[in-house]
Amino acid sequence: MSTPTYAVVDPATGTTLKTYDVISDEALKDAIGRAAAAATPWGRETTLEERVAVLRRAAELHTERREELAAIIVREMGKPVQEALGEVDFSAAIYEYYCDNAAELLKDEPIRLLDGEGSALVRRTPVGLLLGIMPWNFPYYQVARFAGPNLLIGNTILLKHAPQCPESAAAMEQIFHDAGLPADAYVNIYATNEQIEWVIGDPRVQGVSLTGSGRAGAAVAAIAGRHLKKVVLELGGSDPFLVLKNDDLDAVVEAAVAARMGNGGQACNAAKRFVVLDEHYDEFLSKLAASMTAMQPGDPSSDETTLGPLSSEAAAERLESQVEQALASGARLVAGGGRDGAYFKATVLADIAPDNPAYREEFFGPVAQVYRAASEEEAVRLANDTPYGLGSYVFSSDAEQAARVADQIEAGMVFVNVVDADGVELPFGGVKGSGFGRELGRFGADEFVNKKLIRVGG
Repeated sequence: MSTPTYAVVDPATGTTLKTYDVISDEALKDAIGRAAAAATPWGRETTLEERVAVLRRAAELHTERREELAAIIVREMGKPVQEALGEVDFSAAIYEYYCDNAAELLKDEPIRLLDGEGSALVRRTPVGLLLGIMPWNFPYYQVARFAGPNLLIGNTILLKHAPQCPESAAAMEQIFHDAGLPADAYVNIYATNEQIEWVIGDPRVQGVSLTGSGRAGAAVAAIAGRHLKKVVLELGGSDPFLVLKNDDLDAVVEAAVAARMGNGGQACNAAKRFVVLDEHYDEFLSKLAASMTAMQPGDPSSDETTLGPLSSEAAAERLESQVEQALASGARLVAGGGRDGAYFKATVLADIAPDNPAYREEFFGPVAQVYRAASEEEAVRLANDTPYGLGSYVFSSDAEQAARVADQIEAGMVFVNVVDADGVELPFGGVKGSGFGRELGRFGADEFVNKKLIRVGG
């Protein structure tokens, strides 16, 4: 494994703004010990009301510091400032959701006995110290959906963020401490991949949550499995967007652009493969290409910018290589293509055959693939013919068709006639190569918790 360098490198300019030292082995061992020792006082000696008060204050601090927090991720990973502000606000809403629903989420669950006298119930209790391994594309939101429910439950956290997000990682740790969380209950660590291997294996660590690539997920799951640790994995996707019977193609194209281009296309659950019935294919392809290429890359610090740079020049180079390989394997470039440093033009590809590498890859950036389907059945087959299974989108003016197709999609999430509809109360997660486990909503509060049976005799 490689050793990451923690640094803030502005992708808009390529300038390295600040570097951070990797934690030493001794300091990391000390951090594990402190976070493990904090589990009992935080999870068992505080009341739920006390934990709620801390998280509610953390939500308030996100709101109070929203402009400062947004500016950090603009320079860390190039997110346009209006989207950055929206991410901070959504993160605050996640903490608020868990505060508002804490009692309901963690209440005892009675079980009706089939035989015998007495009573039985399930009580949700913390499991202890958890490790979170977070990605760069949503620096605050990814942490909120992991830390929110688990700190509420009473677990403690070691948080390893992406090497390009050290400043936002430190800002979040500071927020929790300023909110009144004991310092050792949430510890930010600038660790290497090699160090993380033995952190996972440490018997004091009770579980691991990772959002990242399939390769990273497989590596973490293998290590966790050897040590009998539970994992939650969110490993990306190549989400289909099905265009079926429709009476308003302009509105569908507008939704398609929003579903593909949010965060510069660097979202695990962004629409990436557009599967279009033959009757709409030519018009949809033309309108999608025109709408996407109208979005020109710009300065992410400007309020007017809707498409910033990719997260790094290396990310743009990888995407450029994927596009070039797709074209060399027979795909057709409908619009866009090419990069300037970390900036990548909005791109539309068509005529991608099953033997083209692009057919099964995830394109992490502003590149749309468009497929023609002769029938509803073929559209479903194309949608499901992928190693991934995170999200999906079904657009149809026929309600019965939409419901029928939604039932057949092999994904953890299906959005029907709507995009940008994620909510703090809605479970997020996938199947197949997109991982397993859920975050957000009540399901997110049910992953790293001991569902303890208490059976009392008559």
